[in-house]
Amino acid sequence: MEGKMKVCVLTGKKELEWVERDIPQPAEGELQIKLEYVGICGSDLHFYEEGRLGNWELNGPLALGHEPAGEVTAIGKGVKGFEIGDKVSIEPAVPCGTCPDCRKGHYNLCSSIQMLAIPNEKDGVFAEYCVHEASMCFKLPEGVDTLEGAMIEPLTVGMHACALSNPTVGDNAIILGSGCIGLVTLLTLKARGVSEIYVTDIMPARLEKAKELGATRVFDSTKENIVEFAKTLPGGGVSHVFECAGNKITTLESSQLIKRSGKITLVGVSPDPIMEMDFATINAMEGTVYSVYRYRNLHQKGIDAVASGSIPVRKVVSHVYDFDDCIHAIEHSSSNKDVVIKGVVKFI
Repeated sequence: MEGKMKVCVLTGKKELEWVERDIPQPAEGELQIKLEYVGICGSDLHFYEEGRLGNWELNGPLALGHEPAGEVTAIGKGVKGFEIGDKVSIEPAVPCGTCPDCRKGHYNLCSSIQMLAIPNEKDGVFAEYCVHEASMCFKLPEGVDTLEGAMIEPLTVGMHACALSNPTVGDNAIILGSGCIGLVTLLTLKARGVSEIYVTDIMPARLEKAKELGATRVFDSTKENIVEFAKTLPGGGVSHVFECAGNKITTLESSQLIKRSGKITLVGVSPDPIMEMDFATINAMEGTVYSVYRYRNLHQKGIDAVASGSIPVRKVVSHVYDFDDCIHAIEHSSSNKDVVIKGVVKFI
């Protein structure tokens, strides 16, 4: 496909505008994809609200959006295994493939990685078309649509968190924060056979969604004290805590929730790069702390889990917006976090 396309671009803090660009053409090893669904991530909202995310700062116009799925419309030279019309889910970060971290299989830690919607790396995909490395595109099987395909990226964050700390049948867990990442972590824990899962948040709609998706019990942190509750459990805590809010309060609180030899997994990304932790308590409990940086080697497994029905990721989506309303979609998701659990932009 050639011609012009519309792109929704962040030009400054809380400043979005439409621009027209040439439809990109696939280079060797790339696919051209007509977008069908793109999720709105918390990191998109951080860039919109604060002009930064962790150590990344907005330094010029940036198209947001890095949770895409769509249809193959052109195929670059040397690409095999794809046909025009294939439905694909895109893993958004493209590693170099040759550095020591890539060669170990830890390609998410590649220092030269190019991630969608990150300053100085790649523009995002709130656009009608994109091109992407074919090796990071995954065909969707019958029964998995492109809405679910767009949800594979956030799902693999929860899957990677669980792969690191390895909760199993008989373990119990507390999830701090029941936004999208907290919810996909909940679904992943359940798929792993963990049946005792407690979830906290300050927003009733998110807690209702967590309950709907199978949480054992939910806690409104404005009214209930999860630390006091955890002390009543056998061993005085849980075997696993997943901090999914990227919040100073919950990060500091996490050490109060594990039982001895428990594990804390830091999943949420904070807009503030400096966070506090109570390491005296962690040391006394001989706890283990894991940090999560995106995901690796899980995109196909995520698709397979959705295809099998073991992870009903579609249920996490609360709002679907038309692409023509993309600016409103980001603004609405930002200003209505009490009701927008997970927003997705629809292009078809």
